[in-house]
Amino acid sequence: MKVLITGCNGQVGHCLVEQLHGKAEVLALDVNKLDITDKEQVFNTVLEFKPDFIMNAAAHTAVDKAEEEEALSYRINRDGPLFLAQAAKDIDACLLHISTDYVFEGNKVDTYTEDDTTNPQGVYGASKLAGEIAVQENSPKYIIIRTAWVFGEHGNNFIKTMLRLGRDRDALSIVGDQFGGPTYAGDIAQALISIANQIQNGSTDWGIYHFSGEPHVSWFDFAQAIFKQAEDKKILDKAPSLTSITTSEFPTAAKRPQNSTLDCSKIKDVFGVESSNWKVALNRIEEYL
Repeated sequence: MKVLITGCNGQVGHCLVEQLHGKAEVLALDVNKLDITDKEQVFNTVLEFKPDFIMNAAAHTAVDKAEEEEALSYRINRDGPLFLAQAAKDIDACLLHISTDYVFEGNKVDTYTEDDTTNPQGVYGASKLAGEIAVQENSPKYIIIRTAWVFGEHGNNFIKTMLRLGRDRDALSIVGDQFGGPTYAGDIAQALISIANQIQNGSTDWGIYHFSGEPHVSWFDFAQAIFKQAEDKKILDKAPSLTSITTSEFPTAAKRPQNSTLDCSKIKDVFGVESSNWKVALNRIEEYL
């Protein structure tokens, strides 16, 4: 199996490289080696390497910055996937693309399914939805994985932010009215590789799938779990005291979904991929330092 990984230095890209080591012929490139917004560069790279799978882990994920960097967000999150999809189609390769819960409005009472109406509330979500549409319209062989609240040992994420703030402050205020499923980056990589293997063995169940962590929690709940582990593992002598606040008490440039919970039953039914268990990944909290 030949795999081209874009965004290889991001949270998921890094895990893909690690997990595919010795199991596939991999060309792992980050933006300094492959700028996915450069159509000519994308086509030249894909035509030269001729991968069986393109796993696109490149994205503009700075949600608040996206509000002021709209053109850049669309170049990376829409145009990049468009060029990758077109190049994949040219060589009959499969494109596995990562998307986000931010394509939804975030006000549903229940978990979001793949068939729910999309209605992004900010530039990040809108640009990622545009990327989904570009992939669907330009590559017949595609898998789009929508995920949420990604964390891992590599890169920046909520766990690392909490541990840093926990060392410096005695008290923290954490949003308690936004709910989602924290998702371990290594589990996303594992899901993508499992799907790729099944496609190699004849699966043609193309489409959009949800994959995120369980159990669903608020950011406040997640922070509590992080600090409990940090105390148990002696990473922090004493956790800061936590106060649950509302979204309105913590204004941000981009609107966050109140409900980011994703229904992951489809990916389990079709590919046998279980939801990410973030509590298991959190047991290795010492590796996030």
